[in-house]
Amino acid sequence: MPKVNRVVLAYSGGLDTSIIIPWLRENYGCEVLAMIGDVGQGDDYPALRRKALASGARKVLVEDLRQEFITDYLWKALQAGAIYEGKYLLGTSLARPILAKRQVEIALREGADALAHGCTGKGNDQVRFELAFKALAPQLRVIAPWREWEIQSREDALEYARRHHIPVPVTRKDLYSRDQNLWHLSHEGGPLETKLGEPPEDAWKLTRSPARAPHRETSVTLGFERGVPVAINGRPMRPIHLIETLNHIASENGVGRTDLVENRLVGIKSHGAYETPAGTLLHAAHHELEALCLDRETFHYKQHVALRYAELVYYGQWFTPLREALDGFVEVTQRNVTGVVTLGLRKGNVRVLDRRSPYSLYDAGIAAFTMGAGYDQKDAEGFINILGLPIRLAAAKTGLQKRSKPGQRRAG
Repeated sequence: MPKVNRVVLAYSGGLDTSIIIPWLRENYGCEVLAMIGDVGQGDDYPALRRKALASGARKVLVEDLRQEFITDYLWKALQAGAIYEGKYLLGTSLARPILAKRQVEIALREGADALAHGCTGKGNDQVRFELAFKALAPQLRVIAPWREWEIQSREDALEYARRHHIPVPVTRKDLYSRDQNLWHLSHEGGPLETKLGEPPEDAWKLTRSPARAPHRETSVTLGFERGVPVAINGRPMRPIHLIETLNHIASENGVGRTDLVENRLVGIKSHGAYETPAGTLLHAAHHELEALCLDRETFHYKQHVALRYAELVYYGQWFTPLREALDGFVEVTQRNVTGVVTLGLRKGNVRVLDRRSPYSLYDAGIAAFTMGAGYDQKDAEGFINILGLPIRLAAAKTGLQKRSKPGQRRAG
């Protein structure tokens, strides 16, 4: 086995990556560089830096990736309408490629010969990290401790941390595995593994319970330019501030909770609870604006693209020619997706109050039931005849077959 001299670890300070630093040093005898990617999880980064160094890391690098995360990943998925299995807004899936990309960049700059992550061997994230590694730096070795060590459970990991005097933010009373960024907060493990009904209320951290949300409806108007969110209630905002503001508004109204049994890439069904407050509002508003501004054929075809785009993101295939090609299609569809959508938020529910665009294809004169010069209803007859020709021919053929059915006696 080739010797590893220096490895860059994607470090979060959670249970798994906390114990990986001493494990790498014990088992590979290598230097460990810990990379902390800030995608909006709101951690105490000075404290994480001290913890990583105390655990044996030779160097800790804290990278602020929030702006790039939004503009180059979140907005692209939003424009594409990418939602996995109709419910999951891809919060964790979208964060992994940018973290892996910066991890590779650091490894190449620091002269490392290996990359490491703390993903388990049963989850999706191992695929997302490692496919990114293969696309960006296939020459670097990948170390996945969960596929090598003898630790089999979170309880085993807690015991390893105790023996090595490593403090971790997980106890045996709180065994949820959580992942947070600007877009969402996910909850897996613990009671969710055995309880397939409604998640316990203590699982949720960002959003207020709909039962305790305000009774009065809150309205919020979202402005878009070419499919990108740019304003709230007529006030232009930069991306980070925009998402943080919407997270607060939606959370206060109990909006953004998703309870999902999903199909993991590795073939396992998992039960998770996701909180995506801002993303829920943005996807709802963006969809309404597209319905107003896109012609029927483009709108319908884009729904197919949205499904495939979501699968690519979920499957860890961000750095692929297909994803880039789909971005080209999506970019063209967004040229006229400009306007404002007003949403009403009340006790976990979201409804559309208004939608307006200078590129709206809705024509009240044509859409109205009254006869008008823009649409001659007599034209419908020829259209129906042409559209119905295959149906009429098939029906005639079916009727002929029934009349000539063998053994059938004609009435005398």
